[in-house]
Amino acid sequence: MRIRIVDAFTDRPFAGNPAGVLLLDAFPDDDRLQKVALEVNHAETAFAHRLPEGGEADWALRWFTPVAEVAMCGHATLATAHVLATTGAHQGPVRFATRSGVHIATPREDGSITLDFPTAPLTEVGVPDGVAEALGAEPRTAFDTGPNVGDLLVELADEKTVRGLTPDHKALAAYSSRGIIATARAEAPSRGYDFVSRCFFPNVGIDEDPVTGSAHTALAPYWSARLGSAELTGLQASPRSGRVRTELRDDRTLLSGRAVTVIEGDLLA
Repeated sequence: MRIRIVDAFTDRPFAGNPAGVLLLDAFPDDDRLQKVALEVNHAETAFAHRLPEGGEADWALRWFTPVAEVAMCGHATLATAHVLATTGAHQGPVRFATRSGVHIATPREDGSITLDFPTAPLTEVGVPDGVAEALGAEPRTAFDTGPNVGDLLVELADEKTVRGLTPDHKALAAYSSRGIIATARAEAPSRGYDFVSRCFFPNVGIDEDPVTGSAHTALAPYWSARLGSAELTGLQASPRSGRVRTELRDDRTLLSGRAVTVIEGDLLA
């Protein structure tokens, strides 16, 4: 099997969020997929195979962290669409059949790719006891992000607080099915982004995810309501960092970014 490592939501190597991408003839058993994802050992590895013509989707797509399959992943979808476009395996918009529905990825003339994902339903909840201690900062608000995302979204006081977080990852595992999205308004929007975030996902084996497309399906409606704009840019302020352009369209969120292939080789086992 041919395997590629792609940095997503970035225009340069060794930034953004790396994902493994494997284009297959069919999916092997789940244990095999999980072992490959553990070997790749990135936040997500994407497995895709072509579907028969005439259906509602062009390719089937699944995503695995090193320890679990997930229902939705933005950066590995972007990485897969990038591989399909750059290798000629698929031209133009591609429809992916996934556990969370059919998602469309559209290559743009400027080299970016736009993902069409379902917008996360946000439900305000009380800040759970112990979250402030586990995170190392006091949340202003907290929201459940629904089953596809599976995180607790918390707004913190400011960008400096988000950037300075050093959480207790083990303690964070108690508060949602996947993890915590910490966010704040950008200190200086003139720098080209409207809000910042960091994502901690201990329940799927990822202490901190570098750039999380799925989290932006929750961040986009949250900040669009706060800032009064359907189109925004988010900066995920992890050590690798990356930017995600967001646009709300009814119950869908468009996520746009670039990707770079950094490694290509053969999986021999």
